[in-house]
Parts: sequence; structure tokens; C-alpha cells
Amino acid sequence: MLDNTIESPWLTNYQANPGAKIRLFCFPHAGSSASAFGLWSDRLAPEIEVWAIEYPGRGSRRAETAFVRIQALVSALFPHLCPALTKPFAVFGHSMGALIAFEFLRRLQLRGGPRPITLVAAACHAPSVPLRDPPIHALPEPDFVEELRSLNGTSSNILADPQLLRLFLPTLRADLEAAETYSYAAGPKLKCPITAYGGMTDSELLQEDIEPWRRETQGAFVLEMFPGDHFFLRTAETLVLKRLSRDLATSGGLISSQAARQT
Repeated sequence: MLDNTIESPWLTNYQANPGAKIRLFCFPHAGSSASAFGLWSDRLAPEIEVWAIEYPGRGSRRAETAFVRIQALVSALFPHLCPALTKPFAVFGHSMGALIAFEFLRRLQLRGGPRPITLVAAACHAPSVPLRDPPIHALPEPDFVEELRSLNGTSSNILADPQLLRLFLPTLRADLEAAETYSYAAGPKLKCPITAYGGMTDSELLQEDIEPWRRETQGAFVLEMFPGDHFFLRTAETLVLKRLSRDLATSGGLISSQAARQT
């Protein structure tokens, strides 16, 4: 529940923080769920309250059908998330989640909604940059599983278990279809700053693919590279969250100087 009045299957909060100065809304990557951010409340600065987006087709919404187009997902999400924007807020998206977050903020700005403190896009090519690799969402299952194995983002336990695969693959295929069919349309730049995070050894995504995020904002742009591949959020989580706390402090000006110095 948000503000004691709003309930939505789209929004998950693992640790309420009514005194927080900033709400951070987190958008998961393809195949993931809100639980990817389940421990962030304890690992970010105490002034930040973490809310994770739960897409249909996973987690508590496993029985629902996953979306296969980003714009349709944003349309469905929009009326659920807007009522939660009653405090200063920031938005974080990982991979596909960054594109969803970006399109949500574009729509919010177009409709005269509140301006976020910042958008943080992690492990995601700039919206105007086409994917380097051919789409994989429609591959036959053996080829699809091999591609997943090479991407290093899916648990080996899932890939080795036929029963788990039957549960997991339909949603992941839908998510990848949404990401791989995303079509960028030029529009007004966001008024909020954008920070982009990349992995130094990400074979899917080069720094030159991330850099054009700067073209999507009227405000400041920062690019930060972290050790690790496409899933550096897992392997370099402590470093990423320290940086994220500092970036929110810098962009929002709301976190105590002491907390900012500690991160």
C-alpha cells in the first residue's frame, strides 16, 4: 500500500519507509521480477524508499499473461504508477526495464506529470540505438536455451531442469519479444537528468551504444562503467548501490550530506 490508500499488483515494497525523502521506482530486466530489488532497501541510503515494478507473468502475477510490446505495458502500468508519485521520486531500469522506464517518463512528461529527480538506465543501449545482435525470442527451444546460456543471465539450475524451463521460458520469450521489437520514435527530450550505467566486459553492449542516452535529456548526463558483464548489478552490487545512493543525493539534493559522504 502507498500513502495508506493505494494498492496495486504492479507495485511491490519490501520494506516500508514512511520517512523517506525519495521514492525509487525500479524496473526489472527481461525474465526478472520485483524480487530482484528485494534487498535494496537495506543497502541504499536510509532516505530512499524502494518500490519495484512487478510486470505480469511472474512473481505474484505469474498467472497473468506477459506483455510482448513495451508501449502496451506502459499503457497498462501508467494509471497504477502515477498515483504513487506523491513524493520526490527517481526511476531505475535494468536493461529492458530502462526502456520501459524511459517510455513511462516520456508519457508522464507529455501529460504534465511530476518531474523525476533522475532516470538511471543500467545495462541498456540508448533508445535510438538499434540492437547489435539479431532477435532470439522466436528461436526453437534448443537454440533459445543456448543463447540464454551464453548471455549468462539465467540460472544454470533453470536451464538444466525441463520442468523449470516450461515455467520460465514463455515469460522470458515474451519479455525478449517486447525488448527486441521496441521501436524508438523521436520526441521531446526528458527534462530530468539521465545517468547510464554499463558493464566494462558486456559483450552485448559497448560504451558507444550507451553514450547516446545523453541525447534524450535536456539536463545533465553521466555515464558510469562498472566491472562485470551485462549483469554487473549482481556481481558489482555493492559498488553499484553506493554509486546509486550518491547519484540520487547529487541529483535530488535531498539526502543528507553525511549519507552522501558515506557512499
